Amino acid sequence: MSARSFVKAIMRAIRVTEFGSPEVLKLETNVSVPKPSNDQVLIKVHAAGINPVDTYIRSGTYAAKPTLPYTPGKDVAGVVEDVGSNVRHLKKGDRVYTMSATSGGYAEYCTAASADTKLLHSNLTYEQGAGIGVPYYTAYRALMIVGRAKPGETVLIHGASGAVGLACVQIAHSRGLRVLGTAGSQAGLDLITRNGCDAVFCHRDEGYATKIMEATSSIGPHIIIEMLANVNLERDLTMIAKKGRIVVVGNRGSVEITPRLAMQKECIVTGMLLFNASQGEMDEIDAAVAAGMRDGWIKPHIGKVYTLDQAPTAHEDVINNKGAQGRLIFKVSS
Repeated sequence: MSARSFVKAIMRAIRVTEFGSPEVLKLETNVSVPKPSNDQVLIKVHAAGINPVDTYIRSGTYAAKPTLPYTPGKDVAGVVEDVGSNVRHLKKGDRVYTMSATSGGYAEYCTAASADTKLLHSNLTYEQGAGIGVPYYTAYRALMIVGRAKPGETVLIHGASGAVGLACVQIAHSRGLRVLGTAGSQAGLDLITRNGCDAVFCHRDEGYATKIMEATSSIGPHIIIEMLANVNLERDLTMIAKKGRIVVVGNRGSVEITPRLAMQKECIVTGMLLFNASQGEMDEIDAAVAAGMRDGWIKPHIGKVYTLDQAPTAHEDVINNKGAQGRLIFKVSS
């Protein structure tokens, strides 16, 4: 076997052999490079995104558990290394991103469904490409499809400095909405301002909800995209405009609310899970994201970059970081 073929046969990857704390994420150096099926592509991974859901799966608390051992991660960006026999729209050497890494994205190579693998525009780096998938697709579906946002409306992104929040800010700004955003630090407030917020509020400040109402002439936002419903949902109900829509994107516990607030506002409170999207919705999001990359308003902000051997720290940070500022990624290869 030649040195070159040996490199392609064996790779570095994170492997999980038991569910548990971040320490179960182990970097192995002799993992076999997966082979694409007829409808898949093999991607040489340059960067991989780190999502909160990755931590739920690793801990064993997620509803759908993978078969052990497994490699975590769905969001990657890189270069097509090989294609299955049925793949016609992609070829070796294409720059791509996907949020459907079937063999796991925390690795030097991964397979992905070709239908869910999209061309990465030259406007974006691989690191930015790894920040597109789950954050932007979640943001678009929450805001534009479930939230039914329209130009001229006011939207509050409640938790705007994380990866999904920033994606919501950029999408809302590009679509002609008035964008209000909250963050928990001055750095976060500066970040969301640069990305398109018209007014910003620190959600650690006492009385910030009153300031939001003042900024909307006491009408309230027409739409609230909520990133932490167990903390904020009752407050959202006091702020939302009459006939408004609250879309819950994130939650980490239970909450007690006053239903009469919803009655008074005649508002809609709905949850949103990206993987409930129909194929038609995914096609719409694909087109919108492609246009956003082309036109330059999709600009994933990379908050922190890790190496694969730092996977346990990365999983701690994506859940426990109190001052979220953009996307966390692994840089896998240059």
